[in-house]
Amino acid sequence: MPFSLLGLSPELLRAVGESNYPAPTPIQKEAIPAILKGKDVWACAQTGSGKTAAFALPLLQNTLNLDRGPPLRVRTLILVPTRELAAQVGESMQLFAGYLRQPVKVIAVFGGVSINPQMMALRGGADIVVATPGRLLDLVDHNALRIGDVTTLVLDEADRLLDLGFADELASIIERLPQRRQNLLFSATFPAAVRALAEQSLHDPIRIDVPATAVTQPAILQRSIHVDAARRTQLLRHLINKHGWTRTLVFVATRYSTGHVAEKLRRAGIPAAAFSGDLSQGARTKALADFKAARVKVLIATDVAARGIDIAQLPAVVNYDLPRSTTDYVHRIGRTGRAGESGVAVSFVPANLEDHFRLIEKRQGVRVPREIIAGFEPSGGRSS
Repeated sequence: MPFSLLGLSPELLRAVGESNYPAPTPIQKEAIPAILKGKDVWACAQTGSGKTAAFALPLLQNTLNLDRGPPLRVRTLILVPTRELAAQVGESMQLFAGYLRQPVKVIAVFGGVSINPQMMALRGGADIVVATPGRLLDLVDHNALRIGDVTTLVLDEADRLLDLGFADELASIIERLPQRRQNLLFSATFPAAVRALAEQSLHDPIRIDVPATAVTQPAILQRSIHVDAARRTQLLRHLINKHGWTRTLVFVATRYSTGHVAEKLRRAGIPAAAFSGDLSQGARTKALADFKAARVKVLIATDVAARGIDIAQLPAVVNYDLPRSTTDYVHRIGRTGRAGESGVAVSFVPANLEDHFRLIEKRQGVRVPREIIAGFEPSGGRSS
């Protein structure tokens, strides 16, 4: 089915064409017509499924059909869990909006940076606001933003919103919204808390379930390597040099490890940067920009980088530390092999974490054969 059959305007079809989308993804096929009709949507979709365009395109079209009136009132509110995702969704909305004949004001707001420029940007209101919950409430408390006229609420990465402890903020925001509104809830998983949120917020929703195929796509080659924990950095250097990876996204478990591993790589002559939640927003933005521009060859990150970060043509992801859950694993490796590109996802498996990785394999229904790299053979004992 081509995009032209989904009910989008000629301007948005042009935006789709110039964004090089060959055909709608499964989530786009089902979500776009439902959103255009004003239906509530409850969608389960994994990373890389095209969900941002699935809600951005119809919401922009619906915005043009509203009686907006001066001054601009916030009619569409999109809540996301991380600063990077807020910026990315905002950029996508602004890109698509640029093709419309009638101006649509899209503003992204998030914490970690001064609130004053965001307050200035919101003068006169906005049609669409993309926000993290805490910063949104700050702006409402400063009278820089009013959400009493919102007609559509989007909860993007709803499971992550709740994982990060935003439940109280979400409740406070929802209480301030009109009861009559369109609600769109997108989530990679549906634990009990997300189901309760959906049942509370949605009215007769269209259910969309996109099978979790990201981890089994041929575009992502999964590898697992037995190695002692003490030799992981040396093995990482070996793999980067052997395969000539131009950029490598490396996931570690703690904020301390981001700086520690990055420093070891820099001392070995490999440009590397740390990326974690305790960095200032300016430092996070710079690290990500340097990595995207290949000024930095390796980005060492916590799971704050596992969602909402789109890095074009990323050849490799490495699980230096294994993730806590299968869901985190799926989102980590989903940073590579995007938009039809190929990629490799490598997991380091010390002996004491073999059972944990087997559980990840079992839950995603994939067996990843273990490798042993010459010169990095494990000692055979438990790794510390």
